[in-house]
Amino acid sequence: MPDATELELTAQELREAHGAESIIDATFHRNRATLIANPAHVHDVLERLQAKGYKFLASLHGCDYYPEEPRLGILYELLDMDRVDRVSVKARVHTEDARISSVIDLFPGADYPEREVYDMFGVVFEGHPDLRRILMPEDYEGFPQRRDFPLGGEPVLFTHNEERSYGKWQ
Repeated sequence: MPDATELELTAQELREAHGAESIIDATFHRNRATLIANPAHVHDVLERLQAKGYKFLASLHGCDYYPEEPRLGILYELLDMDRVDRVSVKARVHTEDARISSVIDLFPGADYPEREVYDMFGVVFEGHPDLRRILMPEDYEGFPQRRDFPLGGEPVLFTHNEERSYGKWQ
Protein backbone atom coordinates (compact mmCIF):
# COMPACT_ATOMS: atom_id res chain seq x y z
CA MET A 1 0.00 0.00 0.00
CA PRO A 2 1.54 3.34 -0.92
CA ASP A 3 1.69 5.73 2.00
CA ALA A 4 0.01 9.14 1.88
CA THR A 5 3.13 10.90 0.61
CA GLU A 6 3.72 8.41 -2.20
CA LEU A 7 0.04 8.63 -3.14
CA GLU A 8 0.26 12.43 -3.46
CA LEU A 9 3.44 12.11 -5.53
CA THR A 10 1.71 9.60 -7.82
CA ALA A 11 -1.30 11.92 -8.14
CA GLN A 12 1.00 14.83 -9.02
CA GLU A 13 2.84 12.71 -11.59
CA LEU A 14 -0.48 11.76 -13.21
CA ARG A 15 -1.62 15.39 -13.25
CA GLU A 16 1.62 16.43 -14.95
CA ALA A 17 1.33 13.64 -17.52
CA HIS A 18 -2.39 13.97 -18.36
CA GLY A 19 -3.42 17.44 -17.24
CA ALA A 20 -4.44 18.98 -13.95
CA GLU A 21 -8.03 17.79 -14.36
CA SER A 22 -7.11 14.08 -14.73
CA ILE A 23 -6.91 13.44 -10.97
CA ILE A 24 -9.65 15.14 -8.97
CA ASP A 25 -8.45 14.02 -5.54
CA ALA A 26 -6.23 11.56 -3.71
CA THR A 27 -7.37 10.10 -0.40
CA PHE A 28 -5.58 7.93 2.09
CA HIS A 29 -8.08 6.60 4.61
CA ARG A 30 -7.67 3.55 6.87
CA ASN A 31 -4.53 2.49 5.01
CA ARG A 32 -6.36 2.52 1.70
CA ALA A 33 -4.87 4.59 -1.12
CA THR A 34 -7.48 5.93 -3.56
CA LEU A 35 -7.13 8.17 -6.58
CA ILE A 36 -10.33 9.91 -7.71
CA ALA A 37 -9.99 10.21 -11.48
CA ASN A 38 -11.86 12.25 -14.02
CA PRO A 39 -13.92 9.74 -16.08
CA ALA A 40 -12.62 11.26 -19.32
CA HIS A 41 -9.04 10.43 -18.27
CA VAL A 42 -9.50 7.11 -16.45
CA HIS A 43 -8.04 5.03 -19.30
CA ASP A 44 -4.91 7.20 -19.42
CA VAL A 45 -4.54 7.09 -15.63
CA LEU A 46 -4.85 3.31 -15.52
CA GLU A 47 -2.41 2.95 -18.42
CA ARG A 48 0.14 5.09 -16.57
CA LEU A 49 -0.35 3.12 -13.34
CA GLN A 50 0.11 -0.11 -15.27
CA ALA A 51 3.42 1.21 -16.59
CA LYS A 52 4.43 2.01 -12.99
CA GLY A 53 3.99 -1.67 -12.07
CA TYR A 54 0.31 -2.02 -11.20
CA LYS A 55 -0.21 -4.75 -13.78
CA PHE A 56 -2.95 -6.78 -12.08
CA LEU A 57 -6.57 -5.63 -12.05
CA ALA A 58 -7.83 -7.35 -8.90
CA SER A 59 -11.33 -5.93 -9.04
CA LEU A 60 -13.58 -3.73 -11.11
CA HIS A 61 -16.98 -2.98 -9.67
CA GLY A 62 -19.70 -0.38 -9.59
CA CYS A 63 -21.59 1.38 -6.85
CA ASP A 64 -24.41 3.86 -6.51
CA TYR A 65 -24.00 7.00 -4.38
CA TYR A 66 -27.69 7.95 -4.50
CA PRO A 67 -28.79 10.76 -3.97
CA GLU A 68 -25.42 12.42 -4.76
CA GLU A 69 -24.45 13.39 -8.28
CA PRO A 70 -22.43 12.23 -10.11
CA ARG A 71 -24.11 9.19 -8.80
CA LEU A 72 -22.57 6.06 -10.33
CA GLY A 73 -19.08 5.03 -9.30
CA ILE A 74 -16.68 2.68 -11.03
CA LEU A 75 -13.87 1.36 -8.84
CA TYR A 76 -10.68 -0.26 -10.08
CA GLU A 77 -8.43 -2.13 -7.63
CA LEU A 78 -4.88 -2.44 -8.97
CA LEU A 79 -2.04 -4.54 -7.57
CA ASP A 80 1.69 -4.31 -8.00
CA MET A 81 2.70 -7.91 -7.41
CA ASP A 82 6.44 -7.17 -7.22
CA ARG A 83 6.17 -4.54 -4.47
CA VAL A 84 3.01 -6.07 -2.96
CA ASP A 85 1.28 -2.73 -3.36
CA ARG A 86 -2.39 -1.84 -3.90
CA VAL A 87 -4.07 1.30 -5.18
CA SER A 88 -7.71 2.05 -5.96
CA VAL A 89 -8.88 4.30 -8.75
CA LYS A 90 -12.41 5.65 -8.56
CA ALA A 91 -14.37 7.49 -11.24
CA ARG A 92 -17.92 8.78 -10.98
CA VAL A 93 -20.35 9.37 -13.84
CA HIS A 94 -23.80 10.96 -14.08
CA THR A 95 -26.84 8.75 -14.62
CA GLU A 96 -27.89 10.82 -17.65
CA ASP A 97 -24.62 10.11 -19.45
CA ALA A 98 -23.22 6.98 -17.80
CA ARG A 99 -20.26 6.40 -20.14
CA ILE A 100 -16.62 5.59 -19.50
CA SER A 101 -13.79 4.09 -21.55
CA SER A 102 -13.29 0.34 -21.48
CA VAL A 103 -9.96 -0.92 -20.14
CA ILE A 104 -10.02 -4.34 -21.80
CA ASP A 105 -7.05 -3.38 -23.94
CA LEU A 106 -5.03 -2.82 -20.74
CA PHE A 107 -6.54 -5.57 -18.58
CA PRO A 108 -8.20 -8.41 -20.55
CA GLY A 109 -9.73 -9.67 -17.29
CA ALA A 110 -11.95 -6.58 -17.22
CA ASP A 111 -14.27 -8.14 -19.81
CA TYR A 112 -16.82 -9.76 -17.50
CA PRO A 113 -16.65 -7.18 -14.68
CA GLU A 114 -17.38 -4.38 -17.17
CA ARG A 115 -20.33 -6.34 -18.52
CA GLU A 116 -21.61 -6.87 -14.98
CA VAL A 117 -21.36 -3.15 -14.14
CA TYR A 118 -23.18 -2.41 -17.40
CA ASP A 119 -25.88 -4.94 -16.58
CA MET A 120 -26.42 -3.96 -12.94
CA PHE A 121 -25.82 -0.18 -13.05
CA GLY A 122 -26.21 0.85 -16.69
CA VAL A 123 -22.68 2.23 -17.19
CA VAL A 124 -21.70 1.97 -20.86
CA PHE A 125 -18.04 1.04 -21.40
CA GLU A 126 -17.07 2.62 -24.70
CA GLY A 127 -14.84 0.41 -26.79
CA HIS A 128 -15.93 -2.84 -25.14
CA PRO A 129 -16.01 -5.55 -27.83
CA ASP A 130 -19.06 -7.42 -26.48
CA LEU A 131 -21.07 -5.15 -24.18
CA ARG A 132 -24.30 -6.97 -23.44
CA ARG A 133 -26.12 -8.17 -20.37
CA ILE A 134 -24.44 -10.95 -18.47
CA LEU A 135 -26.77 -11.68 -15.52
CA MET A 136 -30.19 -10.38 -16.53
CA PRO A 137 -32.17 -11.30 -19.66
CA GLU A 138 -31.39 -9.19 -22.74
CA ASP A 139 -34.93 -7.73 -22.80
CA TYR A 140 -34.86 -6.78 -19.10
CA GLU A 141 -35.59 -3.11 -18.44
CA GLY A 142 -33.80 -1.27 -15.67
CA PHE A 143 -30.67 -1.75 -13.61
CA PRO A 144 -31.22 -3.78 -10.42
CA GLN A 145 -28.25 -2.50 -8.38
CA ARG A 146 -29.22 1.15 -8.62
CA ARG A 147 -30.60 2.42 -5.36
CA ASP A 148 -33.71 3.86 -6.97
CA PHE A 149 -34.65 0.51 -8.52
CA PRO A 150 -38.18 -0.35 -7.36
CA LEU A 151 -38.35 -3.08 -4.76
CA GLY A 152 -41.38 -5.15 -4.15
CA GLY A 153 -43.48 -7.11 -6.53
CA GLU A 154 -46.55 -9.15 -5.84
CA PRO A 155 -47.62 -9.43 -2.22
CA VAL A 156 -47.20 -12.87 -0.72
CA LEU A 157 -50.53 -14.48 0.06
CA PHE A 158 -50.79 -16.09 3.49
CA THR A 159 -53.88 -17.39 5.24
CA HIS A 160 -53.85 -14.48 7.71
CA ASN A 161 -53.97 -11.82 4.97
CA GLU A 162 -55.93 -13.45 2.15
CA GLU A 163 -59.13 -11.56 2.95
CA ARG A 164 -57.36 -8.17 2.82
CA SER A 165 -55.18 -9.14 -0.11
CA TYR A 166 -55.97 -9.23 -3.80
CA GLY A 167 -58.26 -12.19 -3.45
CA LYS A 168 -58.49 -15.75 -2.35
CA TRP A 169 -56.26 -18.23 -4.04
CA GLN A 170 -58.99 -20.88 -4.13
